[in-house]
Amino acid sequence: MPLSSSAIEPLRFREALGHYASGITVITSHMDGEPIGFTCQSFHSVSMSPPLVSFSVMTSSVSYPKIRQAGRFAVNILSDEQVRISNQFARRGTDKWLGIEWQESPLGNPIIVGSLHWLDCEIHAEHAAGDHLIVIGEVKALNLQEAAATQPLLYYKGQYCNLAAHSSV
Repeated sequence: MPLSSSAIEPLRFREALGHYASGITVITSHMDGEPIGFTCQSFHSVSMSPPLVSFSVMTSSVSYPKIRQAGRFAVNILSDEQVRISNQFARRGTDKWLGIEWQESPLGNPIIVGSLHWLDCEIHAEHAAGDHLIVIGEVKALNLQEAAATQPLLYYKGQYCNLAAHSSV
């Protein structure tokens, strides 16, 4: 007999999902002269035509309502050299932009210098999902870095990991 979702313990659920490696991004926007941003690992592609991407954010987020009001955001795909940036943007109640170099994207969003790649998006749709919101963005501009030696920042089993440290299959 299948177990109901109410029988799933939150810590076990989190542990199970932690066995799925994910890239780390920082979602950024700019509102009323203030850069906004937060670390996000629940990012993925949705559609090629039109070019859509998605991320999930907690409904209790302080940053996201400002991003929604701006109507646009950038996805900064972090490199393995940006662990400090990931940690800094994951903290609440601090100046997330302290010591962060950034440039303005074509849509006016902050692009974090040194990011592996970035995508400039307009909010396309938003869907409530439990204690999160699923945000879909239409990609309007992007930039791919050419540095072949740079690797993505990955998160696996509750910690950052290095792609180069693992043998390829």
